This record gives sequence, structure tokens and C-alpha cells, in this order.
Amino acid sequence: MNTLSSARPAPRKLALGLILVLPLIWAACAIPAQAATAAERAKAPQSKAQSKAPAKASAKVSSKPAAKGRPTVAPAKRKAVAKAKARAATSDLVLKSNAALVIDEDSGEAVALKNPDMVLPIASLTKLMTGLVVIDAKLPMDEVLEISSADVDTEKHTYSRLAVGSQLTRDEMLLLALMSSENRAAMALSRNYPGGREAFIAAMNLKAKTLGMASTHFADPAGLSNRSVSTARDLHRLLIAARAQPLMRSHTTQLESTVHTHGRTLTFGNTNRLVRAAGDWNIDLQKTGFTNEAGRCLVMHVTVEGRRLAMIFLDSDGTLTRYADAARVRRRLALEAKASNQPGPIATSVAASSS
Repeated sequence: MNTLSSARPAPRKLALGLILVLPLIWAACAIPAQAATAAERAKAPQSKAQSKAPAKASAKVSSKPAAKGRPTVAPAKRKAVAKAKARAATSDLVLKSNAALVIDEDSGEAVALKNPDMVLPIASLTKLMTGLVVIDAKLPMDEVLEISSADVDTEKHTYSRLAVGSQLTRDEMLLLALMSSENRAAMALSRNYPGGREAFIAAMNLKAKTLGMASTHFADPAGLSNRSVSTARDLHRLLIAARAQPLMRSHTTQLESTVHTHGRTLTFGNTNRLVRAAGDWNIDLQKTGFTNEAGRCLVMHVTVEGRRLAMIFLDSDGTLTRYADAARVRRRLALEAKASNQPGPIATSVAASSS
């Protein structure tokens, strides 16, 4: 009995010992593993940091020379950028004429464009072609011509200060036709052409074809007929051809002229108010026109801000609209010129404040 009772506690003690010892063994094994894992984790960020460090260093090294050697913008490029900004800021330019074309003759740039291919009556702008045909004919400019009843306007019944029987030289007739838009003078020039007025009108249309004025037709030498039509684009061609003739330039821009005819002394003035504006405009060739059907028309070759411009305005309503359109274009170019002469930020503010 005593033997059995003493033997039983041995297994129990062994089991109890194992229960107490096993957790200690597991803990002893886990600690090195955790330590190893922690060491690996500690090494991993260091390796990432080490791998990034050269990139940052190289970035700093490469950025320093770039800052020191930063490229400068050429003055010409700054001007071009400033000019482009000024144009963008003034791109809302509104022209009141129903058709318009403004061309920079040096660059070929269209400064303003509105219905340039619309076919319209052109009224007395026709007289520019009349002048070219007279000059091409090389007839004596000092020959005396006389106003006859055949030169009187029976279509529009326009008034003329040149009475039937008035006598002037061919040069004087041409001057009054171009400067003062004298209809009877233009009619007399055509009637005194070899072959008469019919041949003269044929020569006008042939000249138009030669100049490439494909949408143009002339029915009379004064522009009184509604069948004398053209486009702003075609008239640009006519304007350039007329400007090539010194006599056309001088006669269209002369301020006034006094003639003696039919026992009277008559003073004629230029029909273009801008020519009469005391030198405010630099105009080297111009012509105005008006009929009820054509509206008010204006073509000019001018210099604005050092730029040579061809300006064509057709079918304008109101007495001053065509001149106001020309002034709008000039103001826009003045803004562009001012902006292009300033540094970029200042140019932008100038243009923005003016729009």
C-alpha cells in the first residue's frame, strides 16, 4: 500500500514539470527568431535610405549647375511674345464696315479681315482704275478737255461744280476726279480716250483682269453705276497698282486745288477728312466713295507705327464710320507697338488695361 501510494506521484510530477518547462523552451527559441526578424527589418529601411541617398545627392548636384546656367530669353523673342500677348488682348477689335481688309505690306499679314470676298458696289473707288487707264494711255496731260452734256450724270443726278462748257487740262481733270471725286471730270476723261467711253470701260476691265481682280467689273468710269462692283481683296490689288504711280499718289493726297474755268475761279478740296487732319495721318494714297447702294467706302495706303498698311473699308453706314474703323486699327497697332517695346509682364498689363 505504501509502495503504490509512493509510486503514483512520479508521473504527475513529470507532467507538471513538462508543463512548466515547455513554455520556457518555446520562449527561448522565439527570442532569437524575433531578434533576427527585427534585425532584418532594421536593415531594410537603412538599405532604402542608402539607395535613395545617392539619387538625392545626384539631383542636388545636377540642379545646381542648371540654376547657375539658366538660359536667358533673347530680346527678339521677348518682343515677339509681348506682341503676341498684345494681339491676343486686342483680338476683340470690332469693325463697323460691312467689308474690310487691312494688310501689312511688308509682312503680308492680314491685320484686319471682314468679308474680304463679298462683292459690293464700290462707288467712286472706281476712279482709281480710271486714273490708271488714263496714265497707261500716255495721252498729253496738258491737252485741254471740255465738259459736255454727255458727261452729265443722268443716272444718280449728282451735282457738279463743273458746268457744261468748262475747260481744263487732262491733268486738271484727273486731279479733280481723284482728289475731289468729280464725276464730270471722270466722264470727260473717258470720253476723250481713243475709241471713246466704251473703249475706255473695256480698258478698265482688261486692266482689272491683268491685275487679277477676278471678282471685279466696271460699268462706268465714275462709279455711279451699281454694276461697278468689286471686293476688298480685289481692291487691295488695285490699291497697290495705283500706289506704284507717282501721279496717283500726289493727286489723291493733295489737300486742295484752285482752277480757273468758264470765267470762274473754283477751289476744290480733298474728300478724305483724314488727309485734311493737319498731318495727323501719314497717307500716301487714298480714295473715298459713296452712293446709297454702296454705302461709304474708303481705301488708303498709310504708314502706322512704322508699318506700311493697305486699308480697305466698304459699305459703311454713317458719315464717320469708315474713318472710325481706320482709327480703331491704328489704336490697336499703337498698343501692339507699345507692348512689344516693354518687358513681358509690363506688356501684358498694358494690353489688358486697354482692351
